[in-house]
Amino acid sequence: MAKRRIGILTSGGDCPGLNATIRGVAKACYNFIGEDKVEIIGISDGFHGLIHNECKEMKPSDFSGILTQGGTILGTRRTPYKMMQIIEDDNIDKVAEMKQTYKNRKLDCLLTLGGNGTHKTANLLSEEGLNVIGLPKTIDNDIWGTSVTFGFHTAVDIGTEVVDRIHTTANSHSRVMVIEIMGNKAGWLTLYTGVAGGADIILIPEIPYDIDKVAKAVESRAKAGKSFSILAVAEGCMDIEESKMKKKDRMRIRNENGYNTATVRIAKDIERITGYETRTVVPGHMLRGGSPSAYDRVLATKFGARAAELIVEEKYGYTVAKIGTEIGENKLSDVTMKTKFVPLDDKVVKAARDIGISFGD
Repeated sequence: MAKRRIGILTSGGDCPGLNATIRGVAKACYNFIGEDKVEIIGISDGFHGLIHNECKEMKPSDFSGILTQGGTILGTRRTPYKMMQIIEDDNIDKVAEMKQTYKNRKLDCLLTLGGNGTHKTANLLSEEGLNVIGLPKTIDNDIWGTSVTFGFHTAVDIGTEVVDRIHTTANSHSRVMVIEIMGNKAGWLTLYTGVAGGADIILIPEIPYDIDKVAKAVESRAKAGKSFSILAVAEGCMDIEESKMKKKDRMRIRNENGYNTATVRIAKDIERITGYETRTVVPGHMLRGGSPSAYDRVLATKFGARAAELIVEEKYGYTVAKIGTEIGENKLSDVTMKTKFVPLDDKVVKAARDIGISFGD
């Protein structure tokens, strides 16, 4: 019997839990199918490696000792979905080349670990006839159909520690501190970080803010004897007027006014309106760096094991998901072109409002 050949790649931004998931897939495949009946082909730098046939055969020892390791042992790169079917100056037909690599490497299936863009390309390849299984990775937690993605909880832990540390310096200097959290479209990471860290104001893309109401919340705290305020701000948050604009118009206006992020403007406006000294903090890529949390190690292992089960079942064209309390799967075609936004009636939003946190609306 021919060996089962399984290709695996990580695409898009890195995050904690990628290696733990790779390990979960490999170890479960070896256990289910037999170590001598499986060959795992590691594809370097995401879809770039699949396009350019940059692959290597992995050994069982390659998957040892990586449970706690951040980043990805395969390397990753952003290859935008919108460019996948466009032939650029290099005259490379990306889809054709990916299919050719799949054929040349004699793959029985391909596993893609990534976020929304990765899932779009995975679905494209599935529609082109390749056997594809997706795994949901992103600190933004915005993949439709799964209650959580691996990497999210670790990022919340890191973001919470940032907010915790900012509390002490904000209190010491009686300052307003505006902390920018990653998240361009969805506010899950900022919401959970803000609540866990005890932020006073949380601004997310789903709830456009009124800067006067934000300033009023700061002033109300000062009148109540609070010497400082903490804002957790999603990088993609918008005020009410910006929410009515197209992205390119928002960015043009911001650049014309001398700032390129919402966080900088919010800090300047708060200081202008209230007179309180205001500072910005941008933890940036720290949020997706380092070792995965215990929760993400367990989740990644469960996701990897379920992906291995799908391989054994030859159930392709799906992405693994946490659905309720169970680990299941959704069709790739159902997941793509959708984003999981924070609902306005989300229970965490309600709890935050109930304890007096302002969303600037």
